[in-house]
Amino acid sequence: MTRVFNRYLMGDFLKSFSITLAVLTFVMYVGVVVQAIDYMSRGISGLLIMKIFALNIPFTLSFVIPVSVLTTVLLHFGRLSADGEITAMKSCGVSLWQIAAPILFCSVLLSLVCLYINAEVAPRSHWMRRQMLRDLGEEDPLALLDEGRFVNDFPGVKVYIGKKSGAQIEDIILYQFDEKGARAEVRAKTGTVEFNAETRVMEIDLRQVRLTEYDKEHPEDQSKARTLSADSYPVTLDLRQMLKKGKVKKKPASMTFSELVQSIRDVRQTFPDIQEQNVQRMRTKMAVDASKRLALALSCFSFTLLAIPLGIRSHRKESSIGIGLALILLFIFYLFMIIADSLLDRPEWRPDMIPWIPVVGSQLLGCALLYRNR
Repeated sequence: MTRVFNRYLMGDFLKSFSITLAVLTFVMYVGVVVQAIDYMSRGISGLLIMKIFALNIPFTLSFVIPVSVLTTVLLHFGRLSADGEITAMKSCGVSLWQIAAPILFCSVLLSLVCLYINAEVAPRSHWMRRQMLRDLGEEDPLALLDEGRFVNDFPGVKVYIGKKSGAQIEDIILYQFDEKGARAEVRAKTGTVEFNAETRVMEIDLRQVRLTEYDKEHPEDQSKARTLSADSYPVTLDLRQMLKKGKVKKKPASMTFSELVQSIRDVRQTFPDIQEQNVQRMRTKMAVDASKRLALALSCFSFTLLAIPLGIRSHRKESSIGIGLALILLFIFYLFMIIADSLLDRPEWRPDMIPWIPVVGSQLLGCALLYRNR
């Protein structure tokens, strides 16, 4: 009889999960349609557009699968509880752990699938997508401005930024070059970056600037350089050739898990131009990224363990109860992810461990609630 229950519960769960996964993936891709229309208006073929967005599917699935698992389990066990099926199974001698076992088994398999996607498939797809966009001249050059290291991708300049928040940048060092070598060194406290997608021109407006101009004939002679101060200093970069012919360098998001671990061990080898004071921050950033990938994958099992007793306790047929609980749990889970990202400048607080708090907490609370409801 237990096998009959297991087949029934697993089949019903997988059917509901597939529908939820398809709906949420479709919702995630609604906004992509506008971008696809924009690409088509620029003369990019439909087949190439489909390839670009197909490469984004693994990244989307890494988020959608855990959300689908959580929503499905809450609704599934909420319905079983409301229809009295949980009580009927218990009266037949089937324990709550036996009822939960097939769903927990599915969640373990889904966690393994997410782990493979987060560790291998999504990073490789992200890198291939960036390469394809670079070849088309469509990649956003703002994404090239990494914090804490010198960026040599832009024509005629070498840029370093301490912090970046959207288009706002801080602690900027910019070297300008010509055919004879370095022409000027620009240091600024803050600045803003604007990129015109149509003209492929980037405008960098630097504030509170100290400008050092080198001698045109002897740029290496520091004694002939002159230093000026200014409230603002505009820099204009024509990126048309760079975006078409430049090479794509791997960022942490494009690294497989093994590459990420290797980079954490030796940051200087992966980023040879990084400044010494930013080595620890970069190491912390990659450690947080690695923890988030693992925590996101294991969240399928954690969400299931917690959602089973919560779904049973809701005692309602209305889907709004399950959806409301799912939204609350997701908010708490991703709040810890945001907190971890915000503490990159505090490596002594171990922000790489913060993503594990909701994962371990969900498992402990889920086991406790299942024990109480047994």
